[in-house]
Amino acid sequence: MKKQILYFLFFLSQISLANVILPSVFSDHMVLQQNDEVKFWGWANPNEEVTIQPSWTNEIYKTKTNNQAKWELIIKTPSYGGPYTVSIKGYNEIVLKDILIGEVWLCSGQSNMEMSASWIIKNMDEVEKANQPNIRFFNVPKISATSLQQNMPANWQVSSPETMKNSSAIAYFFAKRIQEEYKDIPVGLIISAWGGTPAEIWMPEEAIKNNSLVNEAAKKLKPVEWGPTEPARAFNAMINPLVGYNIAGALWYQGESNVGAKNYDKTFSTLINSWRKLWKKEFPFYFVQIAPYKYGDDHFGGAEVRNAQRVVSKAVDKTGMVIIDDVSTIDDIHPKDKKTVGVRLANIALKNHYQKISGLVESPEIDKIDFEGKKAILYFKNAEGLCIKDKKSLFEISDDNKVFYTAKAKLKDEKILLSSKKVKNPKYVRFAWKNTSQSNVFNNANLPLSTFTTEN
Repeated sequence: MKKQILYFLFFLSQISLANVILPSVFSDHMVLQQNDEVKFWGWANPNEEVTIQPSWTNEIYKTKTNNQAKWELIIKTPSYGGPYTVSIKGYNEIVLKDILIGEVWLCSGQSNMEMSASWIIKNMDEVEKANQPNIRFFNVPKISATSLQQNMPANWQVSSPETMKNSSAIAYFFAKRIQEEYKDIPVGLIISAWGGTPAEIWMPEEAIKNNSLVNEAAKKLKPVEWGPTEPARAFNAMINPLVGYNIAGALWYQGESNVGAKNYDKTFSTLINSWRKLWKKEFPFYFVQIAPYKYGDDHFGGAEVRNAQRVVSKAVDKTGMVIIDDVSTIDDIHPKDKKTVGVRLANIALKNHYQKISGLVESPEIDKIDFEGKKAILYFKNAEGLCIKDKKSLFEISDDNKVFYTAKAKLKDEKILLSSKKVKNPKYVRFAWKNTSQSNVFNNANLPLSTFTTEN
């Protein structure tokens, strides 16, 4: 708290001196989005002329501060490279050094996104290899606020064993995989995550209030000791100061704290759309499906969130979901294998956003179901090499009464045929519909089929 107060007082003193000042996201070692028109902004005396001179061009950009003491400029960036300097001049001069041009990703969510190698992950041997000057971290501290904030106490850091060990492991492995395909391309990782937080605290309050279903869900959140549950509290302090900083896309890993919610798909899609609206860009949004876990045997809360995430991946454009129940255990809510997760996210980005790779990098996905007499016939997308890895059936079917029974599953030509002696006229199908169920249906890429239900 003392550190934040001192930072705030310093911020005020800089304004009173009428010097040009920058938000912390513009600092030494930062990464700017390549081949783009990136926005710089800051504060100075009203009507003060501000000029920006990037070292990658001879062009000088000029503007004047408005009567609210704020200015902004749009700067063109080249293809990836660096290091560069950026000079910002008003009554004073700030020179930002060691600036790279590359790909910038915003990485957010709760503890599994926050989780670093310091938590002890499966991939600890990677820490000593983390001297990666073309990977940069901007770690946002945990801060909450009741109103929109304009700045935060953070700074960019170059990847080293020490900085990597204390930064998001998933984000780091995502960047490493991107660099395997794009040699030497800088990757900037803005990490804004807080363990144990529900999705509602990560979106603008206006977006929540404008959606009755999302608003009702937000009202049901109960206070906890480890973080805020009130709407928008993390968004105000940990996302809003970043709005406008050009990004390639967003990575998201969250949902465990919303187990029990009945409309998580509405909440999650509202969050995605609200961020895109603020950035004025339909950037790709790739996310991790929560892993099976022992949430309890008297409800299906975990399965319901997994299915809701699946629904969002189909309903919202430019999204992609990776499923990880094959590299997790049901007794650990923080799966230790973060490298596989980061690589799977990167493969989706490399195929769908960057169009750098081809081939099968997606999990099999339920496409449609036909009902013929006593049988249900399931068709899938991304079904090349579809297989059921053991004899246990995780499929269930029911008739109109929605009383489900385990179904006999038969694989035929990448279709699955279901039947049960207890169900004469099947109408509904569900798969892996328990909090702890781990998929046993895989495709040629050795990626698992998601939990799903056709009840809704």
